[in-house]
Amino acid sequence: MVSWSDFAAQAPALAESGRSLIYRTSEGEALLATVRDDEPPRIHPIVVAIHEGRLLAFVFRSPKHDALVADGRYALHSHQDPAAPSEFMVRGRARVVDAAEERASAAAAWSFQTGETYTLFEFLIETALLGERRADEWPPRYSRWSAGHQ
Repeated sequence: MVSWSDFAAQAPALAESGRSLIYRTSEGEALLATVRDDEPPRIHPIVVAIHEGRLLAFVFRSPKHDALVADGRYALHSHQDPAAPSEFMVRGRARVVDAAEERASAAAAWSFQTGETYTLFEFLIETALLGERRADEWPPRYSRWSAGHQ
């Protein structure tokens, strides 16, 4: 698994398309799927950012937080716009970022006030998938990337 900057270095066009889909609006938005033990997956809307070469999110204490701490596996999917329905998804493992200066740097650039009740996670990337299409096209044209399999 790799950081966003390593992914972008290995698959620059895919990463740039993914970045633009994550940032369709003024802030990074996505749907986060988490798993824990033998419970079914959970889907959560979250705010994400690509900051200093890393895919990050501040997450408050919640089932998604607890699942990321306990298990770490995730899938993150960009929101879709029906008028321009291309999609981007990454999967991998999340890790807690607890270094004070890294946390402060991310918090200073964040779109909302994070506070101490939020945990900062980095989403390390194992696979990425881009599905490109216009509103009237089917099926999408898929591009895939996997860490270690370029």
